[in-house]
Amino acid sequence: MVNYFSSDFKLGILGGGQLGKMMLYETRKYDIQTLVLDPSSEAPSRISCDYFEQGDLMEYETVLQFGRKADVLTFEIESINIEALKQLESEGVKTYPSAATLEKIQNKAVQKEFYEQHNLPTAAFKRFPNLELLKSDVNEQKVSLPFVWKSATGGYDGKGVSVIRTEADLANLPDAECIAENLVPFKNELAVIVARNPSGEVRTYPVVEMEFHPTANQVEYVICPARIDNNVAEKARKLAENVSEAFEHVGLLAVEMFQTEDDKILINEVAPRPHNSGHYSIEASYTNQFEQQIRAILDLPLGKTDSKVGGIMVNLVGDENHEGEVLYKNIERIMGMEGVTPHIYGKKITRPFRKMGHVTIVNKDLGEARKIAEEVKNSIQVISKK
Repeated sequence: MVNYFSSDFKLGILGGGQLGKMMLYETRKYDIQTLVLDPSSEAPSRISCDYFEQGDLMEYETVLQFGRKADVLTFEIESINIEALKQLESEGVKTYPSAATLEKIQNKAVQKEFYEQHNLPTAAFKRFPNLELLKSDVNEQKVSLPFVWKSATGGYDGKGVSVIRTEADLANLPDAECIAENLVPFKNELAVIVARNPSGEVRTYPVVEMEFHPTANQVEYVICPARIDNNVAEKARKLAENVSEAFEHVGLLAVEMFQTEDDKILINEVAPRPHNSGHYSIEASYTNQFEQQIRAILDLPLGKTDSKVGGIMVNLVGDENHEGEVLYKNIERIMGMEGVTPHIYGKKITRPFRKMGHVTIVNKDLGEARKIAEEVKNSIQVISKK
């Protein structure tokens, strides 16, 4: 077995945002050497890695040269130069998840077609190479209103997704490849994180329930366990395993789903990395998602995914009326509450709805945890100093 610990082994991470920073907590725990590449000189991961390099993740030569310094390569963001990953793999650099897996997920239109090809349940959709063709189909009533518009590439944190209720709603959309997806009447938005290592060991985390901000289209609360029937939970976990198997992924795969009015489970989309829906696991699980990612990509035994206690995660996002140097107003108030742990990501500048941190609330009584979560949300403000 490779000696990963206190050795010359080097783990490369493409992307140095908050997900990378939280992954680095775990590499520090195990004394694993780390290299990070990120376009920002102020990337949150910079303070925690052994070697930091500033560079464009979509630039072929930059990714190639960085990847050659690592023994195993992973990523915390999907916007990576695929051709560089393929070249690195051909040179013997292990990349997890693989370039082939990422390529199927990076483009949401390709991702949706993948589900169709593998008979995996998802909302009906139509793919368009540009906005004009979508407008034409709407005008000719080949696409029925309302529907969900999704940009094929570049969407994140609620960006690149819009509910289109009238033709006028199409006016401000970017002219790019996109999909028009049927609007699904659903009871709940759920997620399951699947971990898989190269040896084929697979573990799923409990199903979580996600509550979204009504205008920002961002997750406000993640609740674990989801307040759903056990049969529905089992169905969701099994579907997540099937999705993971189809993608042949290694590492973590977050599978976001809809629970329909008649308890069908439909795949919304996936992320091949640690995910917002798994942050609760840092305080609430036996093995948090970031440690599990490290275990999975290094082909170590996967950890226990059960929760020790009920957990709720609250996203800390920038106040919609503030931009500038960040101030976490009333943070000391929430730190005085029982079972409350804030995580600050290290972004110096706040912007409306920018993810700046999260707070975990743990409690044996999930109802009580949800009340405290509401109090946390109403107490802390992410504002600018001026």
